[in-house]
Amino acid sequence: GNNNNNNNNDNGNQGRDNSNSRNQDRAKQDDKSDNGPTAPASGRGAAAVASAKSKLGSPYVMGGTGPSYDCSGLTMTSWSAAGVSIPRTSQAQYAATKRISRADLQPGDLVFYYGGITHVAMYVGNGQIIHAPNSRSVVKYDSIDSMPVAGYGRV
Repeated sequence: GNNNNNNNNDNGNQGRDNSNSRNQDRAKQDDKSDNGPTAPASGRGAAAVASAKSKLGSPYVMGGTGPSYDCSGLTMTSWSAAGVSIPRTSQAQYAATKRISRADLQPGDLVFYYGGITHVAMYVGNGQIIHAPNSRSVVKYDSIDSMPVAGYGRV
C-alpha cells in the first residue's frame, strides 16, 4: 500500500500527481525513483506505439529489424524511434524491463509470451497489441490474449 514508503517511493499520490512532462524528464534523469506500477504512461511510450503502428503490414523475417521484422526487432526498433535503447531479443527485453501487472499496462509497455519468453509484443491500449507474429503473417494488431502471456514489462 501507499504507507510502505521503502518499497513504494513513487507509487502513491506523488506518482499520480506528476504531470506527464515532469515524469518524462525524471525518467531520464533518475530511473530508479520511477519504479512503480502506477507511473503514468510516458511520452516516449506514445512515440514507441506510433513507430510500431507505422510498421503495420510489414513482413515478418526472423532476425529482422527493418524493413522486415521479427517480434523483438519490432519492439526494439519502435523504442529506438522513441529515443530508448532496449536489447535485441525477447528474453533480453524481458530481463531489461520492470515487471508490472496487467492492470497497470500503459501504451508502449511490452507483453511477453510463452514460458520461455519466446515472443514479445507492444501493448497499444484497449486490450490490443501490435506484434510481428511469424513468417506466415505481417506486423498487425491482435488481442493481448491471442497467445499465453508470460509477463508484462515497462521500458
